[in-house]
Amino acid sequence: MPVLTRLIPSPVVVDISCGAMDDLAGLLADQRISASGKLAIATSGGSGLPLRHKLAPVLPGADWYSVADGTIDSAVKLADEIKGKRYDAVVGLGGGKIIDVTKYAAARVGLPMVAVATNLSHDGLCSPVSILDNDNGRGSYGVPTPIAMVIDLDVIRDAPVRFIRSGIGDAISNISAIADWELSHRINGEPVDGLAAAMARTAGEAVLRHPGGVGTDEFLTVLAESLVLSGIAMSISGDSRPSSGACHEISHAFDLLYPKRAASHGEQVGLGAAFAMHLRGATEQAGLFAEVLHRHGLPVLPEEIGFSVDEFVKAVAYAPQTRPGRFTILEHLDLSADQIKDAYADYVKAISS
Repeated sequence: MPVLTRLIPSPVVVDISCGAMDDLAGLLADQRISASGKLAIATSGGSGLPLRHKLAPVLPGADWYSVADGTIDSAVKLADEIKGKRYDAVVGLGGGKIIDVTKYAAARVGLPMVAVATNLSHDGLCSPVSILDNDNGRGSYGVPTPIAMVIDLDVIRDAPVRFIRSGIGDAISNISAIADWELSHRINGEPVDGLAAAMARTAGEAVLRHPGGVGTDEFLTVLAESLVLSGIAMSISGDSRPSSGACHEISHAFDLLYPKRAASHGEQVGLGAAFAMHLRGATEQAGLFAEVLHRHGLPVLPEEIGFSVDEFVKAVAYAPQTRPGRFTILEHLDLSADQIKDAYADYVKAISS
């Protein structure tokens, strides 16, 4: 009987190290991504300028493009600007919005995309998805996985600490998302990709159980690796299932119901994950989530990000509408507003004891 295998979509190279950005040209040449150095580099016109000034002398063959925001219009504009100019690759230099815009633009013109992350705010850095704002709010667009992933820990350390905290919440939420996926398998027979689930769960557990803090290279390395693995897990499964469950539905509800007051993505999904674990009866694990989130300076109660209990209850009740067709603990329990409020009171008691 033949041995069957599958090819896993993943970057050709992942470089997570101090000073990784300094040898970007050499890395791309060594990996035969761009021997000529003819690159289109997209970055923001604000925070990206210092890095442009640093890198421009060592990338003389590159053309630089300024990205205004994380909208579909900016992505299409970038694609139109680089189209037909015979670049070897497109480099997205920045945070999540810049990388998502660049992924979409590169896919539109058929060029490989290199992600050079300047913060660790979420797991979309290496995912096959671009999250872009559009006229209807926000949309998810399928794109190829980056051909290379570069994360310079020196740059990450200089970024505002809130970005690192956000990434922690997103990574830990994988564990809740996998629990939702397995629940759907038991109740509805939804197939679970074991490899994608193992990769996403391992990534979440690595961050959850690491004793270090946001100021150490060891912890930042583990966090960066976890976010990259989460993106690859999504590539394996072909959707966001390994990293998105009730936790993300709750976050999306905050974004839609309170668009001008929403906190960071990672803060919201971390809180959502802790509450979802409590809903499924995993009281001890919910307590561990809350303990770790609190230790890293992330919220465990909605009041800590400016929402009342009633507003939180409203968000949880609305959450299933944000992802029609996705089955999580929220859809399974189908709680009324009063039941959610009672569950929240129990959650507060459980994590406080």
